[in-house]
Amino acid sequence: MPQTPPPPQPVTPDPPEAIARPLLTQSWLDLSFVHWAVDPADVAGLLPPGTEPDTLDGVTYVGLVAFRMHRVGWLRLPGVPYLGSFPETNVRLYSVDAHGRRGVVFLSLDASRLIPVVVARLGFRMPYLWSRMSVDHLDGGTVTYTGSRRWPGPRGAGNRLTVRRGEPVEEPTELEHFLTARWGMHNAFFGRSMYLPNAHPRWPLHRAELVECDENLITAAGLPRPAGEPVSVLYSPGVPVRFGRPARPAGIPTP
Repeated sequence: MPQTPPPPQPVTPDPPEAIARPLLTQSWLDLSFVHWAVDPADVAGLLPPGTEPDTLDGVTYVGLVAFRMHRVGWLRLPGVPYLGSFPETNVRLYSVDAHGRRGVVFLSLDASRLIPVVVARLGFRMPYLWSRMSVDHLDGGTVTYTGSRRWPGPRGAGNRLTVRRGEPVEEPTELEHFLTARWGMHNAFFGRSMYLPNAHPRWPLHRAELVECDENLITAAGLPRPAGEPVSVLYSPGVPVRFGRPARPAGIPTP
């Protein structure tokens, strides 16, 4: 008889396990998370084989996440100050696999450094795209993220996102945990599904106000235009992050 797949792992604010020997290190700084509810049927076809939309009360989400990548490094080597530091904006979905591992799936990752974009596309089959980008801090706790895609396209895709930071989140809601406490990434690598675990300290979160949102990155990624206002807007000053070795679909880490 076929085995019943395990239920999805619980959503926890802390990583399920530490990563003592990281494959990659980096910091994510000045993050803004903007999310809209979407029908799982609208996103299922965009996920890697072996995964399905992760849902909360029957609903899944598309996220527009803008931030500064800071000092990407390999193994335990120091992070690279210039090539490893750049603005980034990604469009992401929420996924779960047959082992119950919850994660995210990136539909696009716009970044302002060409060499990291090329390395990520060729070496890891990640949908990185080269864009003109900036992150600007304004008065009153306001941050503006801008981007205009350069390569490989579609040209004209971009964003201008302005978020005003509010009060710290003392205790995240169930939805805020669901959207931010993600301890891995699902991706298709040379036709095979992979899961890349990550670990970082608990998110320091602030609720935020979306002041301006002019973007077409979501539709450029193949999704319908979001309907209505976002259901969640959050800001975080950031966290240091470690990525572990990728796991095959059977859950076995690669050598």
